[in-house]
Amino acid sequence: MRQFLCCLRGEHYVLQLEKTQQSQTWKAVTRSFLGCSTFQVSDLLKSKEQQLTLTLRTLDGVDKAGIIDVSLVKMGEIEEGEADHIRTDVQGQQCTLVCECSSAGTTNEKDNCPLINTVFKNPVWKIYRFPTTDNKWLYVREQMTESTLSFHIPKELIALYIIEDTRRIQELQELGDLSPHWNNLRESVITHYEQLVSSYKDTLTELNKLSGSSFKPSCSKGEKTLEFIPINLHLQRMHVHSPSKKASSANPQDYCRGPSDITYDVITVGSPAAHFQGFKNGGLRRLLNKFEIEKKNTGYQCIYYSPENTAKAKEVLSNINHLQPLISSHADLLLNSAQQRSSDSLKNSLKMLSEKTELFVHALKDQLVRSALLALYTARPGYVNKRQSVLSNNVEENSTQHEESPLRITRQDSIPHHSEYDEEEWDRVWANVGKSLNCIIAMVDRLLEQDNNKEGEIDPTLADLITSHTSGDWYEQLYPLIVTLKDCVTEVVERARKSMAFVLLQEAACSMPQGLPLNQRRDMVFSQALAGLVCGFVIKLCTSLHDKGFLQQLHSVGLLAQYEGLLSTYSEEIGMLEDMVVGISDLQQVTFKIVEAKSDDLLPVVNGRRSCYTVEVKLPAQMFELLPQEIKEGKLLHIYPVLFNIGINEQQTLAERFGDISLQEKINQESFELLKEYFKALTEKLPLDCLPQIPAQTDLKELLENLHQNIQAKKRKNVEILWLAATICRRLNGIRFTSCKSAKDRTSMSVTLEQCSILRDEHDLSKDYFMRALDCMRR
Repeated sequence: MRQFLCCLRGEHYVLQLEKTQQSQTWKAVTRSFLGCSTFQVSDLLKSKEQQLTLTLRTLDGVDKAGIIDVSLVKMGEIEEGEADHIRTDVQGQQCTLVCECSSAGTTNEKDNCPLINTVFKNPVWKIYRFPTTDNKWLYVREQMTESTLSFHIPKELIALYIIEDTRRIQELQELGDLSPHWNNLRESVITHYEQLVSSYKDTLTELNKLSGSSFKPSCSKGEKTLEFIPINLHLQRMHVHSPSKKASSANPQDYCRGPSDITYDVITVGSPAAHFQGFKNGGLRRLLNKFEIEKKNTGYQCIYYSPENTAKAKEVLSNINHLQPLISSHADLLLNSAQQRSSDSLKNSLKMLSEKTELFVHALKDQLVRSALLALYTARPGYVNKRQSVLSNNVEENSTQHEESPLRITRQDSIPHHSEYDEEEWDRVWANVGKSLNCIIAMVDRLLEQDNNKEGEIDPTLADLITSHTSGDWYEQLYPLIVTLKDCVTEVVERARKSMAFVLLQEAACSMPQGLPLNQRRDMVFSQALAGLVCGFVIKLCTSLHDKGFLQQLHSVGLLAQYEGLLSTYSEEIGMLEDMVVGISDLQQVTFKIVEAKSDDLLPVVNGRRSCYTVEVKLPAQMFELLPQEIKEGKLLHIYPVLFNIGINEQQTLAERFGDISLQEKINQESFELLKEYFKALTEKLPLDCLPQIPAQTDLKELLENLHQNIQAKKRKNVEILWLAATICRRLNGIRFTSCKSAKDRTSMSVTLEQCSILRDEHDLSKDYFMRALDCMRR
């Protein structure tokens, strides 16, 4: 046995290494001096790895006696004063806890990533040492970190909600004169929107006043001010140093460390749900389905448009608001190029103008715009439905026919046609944009052709004189065509904007009074879900920047986000699950865009509108250069969220024996289909060798089949579904989330079990120490 003696002398440490021999009687003990070494504490603190390799020498300092590694360990105070070991519930068993510490600094001294240090704060960590099956040591660093995005992302979203709803009010006001019936509906809808905007402004004001903690504790889940904030959003990170493990045997996620260092991340968060509003009538999934049925069956108030049509109307409005200023600016650049008589600049400006104009024309090529224009025409003051008048005049002649024929439209799943309305007018107006563009293209081609011909014929000595004399010709010939294009675009935008605003007026009018509160509830749930997703994306990106296979997968297919739910299907938790499934499903409409940071502010930025948000993630220049060209050029990165839920508490026992678990079964089946689609898309676009290569482990196809069989088995509390889904997610380079009601008891039990299972299955943790390690992590 070897024994280390440490003596402190001034600013130096003196290490002495002795060899101890013990007799079988445990009485006679002899020691022999092997060597010693001296080092400065400052050298250890300043070292990059906080580790020194020292040479041992004999007492006279002449001969070498070996080498020794000295590492820095920050010892923290732990419960009951135990500094070296934590005793488990099993008598006599011990688990090695090297140290436990909390810090207000960065997540880890070795995590030299500015983005991580911006997004994650206030780490609490422990370091363990466990034996492996081959009698080597496994070092584990377990860390829990708060995220600044808990408040940042919801505040970004609320600001966007305010902008979008304010713009909607303006669009409704710009509809012009409407008949009394439609005008009353408009005024009512505007009043509701104004109340919503006022409420969101108050919430944002209160959130901006808050400071201190970076997360929302479970005891605050019922506070109205914090209803947009996720509960207990944290990063759970396990870093494993496994000397015996080869780099190719697991996912090399952590780019800051050596090949034997592997990191596993799980985002833990309370279920995204409207806790303040409560769950007396259920959650979003049930409420939205019920509301959609009631909306179809209500009496005549408005024209019914399907959710797909209303989503399309919002998309058209967003496109025209985005494209019109771009067309105008590119048209001005074209004129500027013509004034400068620059052929190359003229070609480039024409190319950009053509691209944006074609996108604009394509965005409005939809039957919905034509039908909405007709509907708006019928809603104007003074409109008389002649068909109704004729029917009314024939009432006395044929009362039976009068009873069978509706005098007015009770429900309008399709828009009525009116003989006096010229339905082809919109087609002509819309087509004029394309024709104007074609005229500009033809003129530019002619100008460039004439210029090329002149250059070939004219004496070079006269070229400058002729160019200065005719410099205004291009501009003068293009100017009227550009004006015509802008006028056509303006006319199309005015008509399309009013028609789509009228469609959204129908949606809002049909939604009153219960529909708008539902939209508010959906806003809250989505806000909580998005905050967690952005956290997961940031940490996954930062730890995988050197993984070329992952980056290729990211821009070619997208990123899998696997949510593990532990909610029961009983009492109010079934309402939470109904909220959660809608919030996670809405994340499918979110895309990410990675940009180079232009300042020290690295916090992500959210842009867009409801059902179409883009999150910009900023990277410092040195990290941005590591990305593939496709991502550098701004390609949008897609997310594939899936939710697998298994209730595990005593309430789930009641639900399985006396209640209904069909919701859980449907959610798991739907998520499996999405997971299968993602895997199919991945295998079609990329070779599987871009994924983590783990020898001697189950094939991915077999794992998917096992997951499908377990979902179909409908076994009580089948946690195998959660384990298989988590394994598949890690194998597919996905982001892992674990969630229960408040992300405390059930979530911590799940995460620690997963961590110990990973240590056992992938890092050869000794089976005799599995329960000891589990008990140690759960203290």
